[in-house]
Amino acid sequence: MFVLPPPPIRYPPANPYGTGIGAPVPILETSNTIKNPTGPEWQFSVGEGTYTLKEDIFLATPPPHPSEPPITNPNPLSTAPQAFVGGTKISLLQIKGGEIQNHHHQIYRNPTVATSRDTQDGASRISGDTDEDSSIGLGGSGSLGSKSGEMAHVPEKFGNGNASLSVATGKNVKKKPKSNIAKSNSSFVSRIIQHENLTKRLQERSSEDLMLFANINRAFNWLDMDSAIKQEPLSKILFTKAHPICHDVNMVTRSTHQIDVIIGFSTGDIIWFDPISNKYARINKNGTINSHAVTEIKWLPGSERLFLAAHNDGSLVVYDRDKEDAPFVPEDAPTHRNANSNGASPASMMGSLGIRKSVTSTNQKSNPVSYWSVAKGPITAFAISSDCEHLAVVSEDECLRVFNYVKEKLLDVHCSYYGGLLCVCWSPDGRYILTGGQDDLVSIWSVVERRIVARCEGHHSWVSSVSFDPWRCDDRTYRFGSVGHDCRLLLWDFSVGMLHKPKAAANHRRGSMSSASPSHHQPVRARGDSLSQRLRSSSSVAVTANSMDDGHETLVHPVDARAQTAVLPPVMSKVIDPCPLSQLVFREDAIITTCMDGHVKTWNRPQLRTGSEVTLSASAAGS
Repeated sequence: MFVLPPPPIRYPPANPYGTGIGAPVPILETSNTIKNPTGPEWQFSVGEGTYTLKEDIFLATPPPHPSEPPITNPNPLSTAPQAFVGGTKISLLQIKGGEIQNHHHQIYRNPTVATSRDTQDGASRISGDTDEDSSIGLGGSGSLGSKSGEMAHVPEKFGNGNASLSVATGKNVKKKPKSNIAKSNSSFVSRIIQHENLTKRLQERSSEDLMLFANINRAFNWLDMDSAIKQEPLSKILFTKAHPICHDVNMVTRSTHQIDVIIGFSTGDIIWFDPISNKYARINKNGTINSHAVTEIKWLPGSERLFLAAHNDGSLVVYDRDKEDAPFVPEDAPTHRNANSNGASPASMMGSLGIRKSVTSTNQKSNPVSYWSVAKGPITAFAISSDCEHLAVVSEDECLRVFNYVKEKLLDVHCSYYGGLLCVCWSPDGRYILTGGQDDLVSIWSVVERRIVARCEGHHSWVSSVSFDPWRCDDRTYRFGSVGHDCRLLLWDFSVGMLHKPKAAANHRRGSMSSASPSHHQPVRARGDSLSQRLRSSSSVAVTANSMDDGHETLVHPVDARAQTAVLPPVMSKVIDPCPLSQLVFREDAIITTCMDGHVKTWNRPQLRTGSEVTLSASAAGS
């Protein structure tokens, strides 16, 4: 009788996920691929024209490392522990920085009305996710996001008044040792795969070429986006057990000889890495300071060494790439609490900031530089504002927190309609904050008025990334986009003048939306639902407050009813991928989207017509 042979195996049958009898069979690697699909299904139209898919790069997901335990239950609703992954997150970088102007205090002009002076930048500006994300608050989750070069000339604000911090970073201080990742024998790094012609490719590229960094599963890719073989990474690092969740590129130190990248992992570890020299250093090794996963990480604006990491326990930690780590012992420091809350009420729990180590501390010989307990649940994303002083932090405890990290003050706490918040970003001018989350909504918050402006309906599942489009924003209108687990890309046009308050709001909230001192005061009322610990009110709470930073109170804002909040519909909605989307990035010439499965899609913007073309078109229409 004929018997079929057993299926091929990658690992020893005795102990496929550990060290057993016999040497393991080499892991089968797959390569990145690129496609250029065409057709109407790969296009979408907005008022300014038609966006067309330029290319689809698929970043191959590496197979599990032999030491990784198998996933026993693939059911996403299972309560069994699952691998902590963050989908595909990218960062974009152009080395050219000498000609880049500092525009972070200016409103970005719509390209249809921009003058030639407005568009003289030598390098394309980029808006992240994850800001996300970008390091200047232009993006969301970010994240993450991709970066703009516009913060390279911003002076470092954080910790400037602490003499101990300056002394601890002097020339005579012993710096953290850095090893070559290609020659490392660390069990944390599985291996690094470099392109066989890496040296030649680096010599041939120019400082204006666009580079892309991407984390997917347990791999970290470095791609040259202006190469004819862009799908072939310049280098690819595979890690053991730990999965990279987020990363960021330092815009201050970037050059043709050095690129500073920080990567946060599911184990809480952080790696500083220079892909050009292959040097790396491991920070928070084995969770010395915080053992929880790093969910978001960004360089502090203007700093060559300091970066901020959000951990899965609700903490924000500032690290120094050059310092050694020491077991963290909380210092005695004040805790700012909401003045309108008493005891252990929900408002008190949400409106508190625990400073476990302050930037003003005299003990700055080792990491961390600062340590703040911000949220009561895992932090999912944060974004830095364009003034380089404020943070917008979102978490699974259903709150958006506005935080002055330079002064270490918690200013505002806003509650989601329901469910956790997953992504956040600032508007280019710093006036508004976007959030998206498990309520399937994109929310617009006014920073100056300290209130919600509108809820944006259109997604059919969780919103995973939000970002403003700087090239479609002016001093009156804003364009922003969002992607989510429903595989949809949505674009929105927002103007304060176009939003009309619902009729239900006129009777309840007239004159109560400004930040000026109101004539009536109503107490914060906590909802009785002890599971969600959320605040709701039939009318807005009026609390006397000074300016955001000068006031001494943390304002915990209740949830406005949907009938009392303006609703904004999208101008475009389209399913662009069969897999849930994870990030959205705006560039001057394109929109980039990524998904959980590893696809990085570039959508070319419609070509702007010149004045003569518009005249000819109008003449043809008239005839």
